[in-house]
Amino acid sequence: MSEQRIILEMGTGNDLYGQNYTKAARRAVQDALHHSSITLFSKLGIDHSEMRVCVTIGVQNPDLVDCAQVAADLPRGRAEVTAVLGGLDVADEATGAKHVIATAAIEAFVPSLVGKYKQS
Repeated sequence: MSEQRIILEMGTGNDLYGQNYTKAARRAVQDALHHSSITLFSKLGIDHSEMRVCVTIGVQNPDLVDCAQVAADLPRGRAEVTAVLGGLDVADEATGAKHVIATAAIEAFVPSLVGKYKQS
């Protein structure tokens, strides 16, 4: 079955003191989610469970992101989370701390609606 991407949202998040890549990733996802209010599902009678949600997280150390924790934050759909090289680490030379900045791209796909509705 073919799919159509219906949503693309981006967000950023950080962990300024804990150097925790998962926390920064989760904050980036929440930032992206707060940019959306999609009424399409109720208007077209589409069940949220039909939606596949692909999340790509960009951080400097992708292996340190717990993708299952990030996926658990998504309120709807079937989540697929991948962490890739991206984001930004900012060093504080005075304290030796590293500030972690993550970026998130959230894409939502639903089964193709082509031909399902008549145009008026």
